[in-house]
Amino acid sequence: MIYDVEGDIMLTRAQVTVQSVAIGDPMTRGLARRLNERYPAMVEAFREWCESTNPEPGEIWLWEATDKSQIINLITHEGDEDPTRLRRPNKIAVNRCLRRLAKMVADERIKSMAMPKIASGDFGLDWAEVRGMMDSQLSEVLGPIFVYVVELEGQVASEPGM
Repeated sequence: MIYDVEGDIMLTRAQVTVQSVAIGDPMTRGLARRLNERYPAMVEAFREWCESTNPEPGEIWLWEATDKSQIINLITHEGDEDPTRLRRPNKIAVNRCLRRLAKMVADERIKSMAMPKIASGDFGLDWAEVRGMMDSQLSEVLGPIFVYVVELEGQVASEPGM
């Protein structure tokens, strides 16, 4: 079930945090920046993974920290050589990411997820359209999915069932 929540996603009790990124993303904006500050090793590992696998938009990458926190990165668009330039997420890639996310949740037995309004930030897609894709692709996921629709730094969200 998908729940809209308000609070600080960095304080989630969900097993996995999900974010959308670009190929080779420097992770300097939004949730990616905050995760980068907490887990700088993730950014380096992501760059290495991008260099070694040459991913395409629509792929996903799971990273686990030494503290057992897990981050799933949805590659929703191409990167840019200039990290100050933003590229718009690709609708087809977002849909593929969500389909792959549903499969990963089943395969890895992920019990709960937290995510921001993926692919809809600066220069992003229309949130209503992305939410429709989420409803379609993630409807079979058994565990709760907490979508942080309002970010309230320092405030723990009410996450049903956690």
